[in-house]
Amino acid sequence: MPRAGLTTDRVVAAAAELADEGGFEKVTVSALARRFGVKDASLYTHVRGLADLRVRLALRASAEQIEEIAEAVAGRAGREALAAFAGAYRSYALRHPGRYAATQIRIDPALAADSPVMLRTAEITYGMLRAYDLTEPDLTDAVRLLRSTFHGYCALEASGAFAAPREVRASWDKAVEALHLALTHWPRETASETITMPVD
Repeated sequence: MPRAGLTTDRVVAAAAELADEGGFEKVTVSALARRFGVKDASLYTHVRGLADLRVRLALRASAEQIEEIAEAVAGRAGREALAAFAGAYRSYALRHPGRYAATQIRIDPALAADSPVMLRTAEITYGMLRAYDLTEPDLTDAVRLLRSTFHGYCALEASGAFAAPREVRASWDKAVEALHLALTHWPRETASETITMPVD
């Protein structure tokens, strides 16, 4: 590929492809330089270094995933929206393992607060939960439950950890149904029960 054709978008797109091919940990400036047939220094015009590259990849992958989720949940509410959200989440994680791994890295809170991608993710996630009529701090607790369940299941499935004869999709559907029941019958806190904790 000609050096003159390099752009930040092309570099990050190539990083996304590399992540899916070999794993997120294989995404380095040197690996991308070899992919483009240039020296490492040629890429520093487009990314500031490995940390910057991985954050850009994380934001790109997060944008891809949340748009797939948004399309899936459009026009749905309650249990149907939850199932659609969960299904699109799992589909992206399994189809793009390296990109999905990138979405799990910690991004500087100041950057995340101003990121349109993070705002879009919050909008779609909290919108999907609206039917359950949760308020803080229960809403944050519910989001954490969903994220940890979805991520844990996808990570285990991708690694081949589910060896029982039960069909994996059937267990997934049952888990989503259980989450719907948990959200519907959420143990709500009252004002007197709420404890202020440091932001994690």
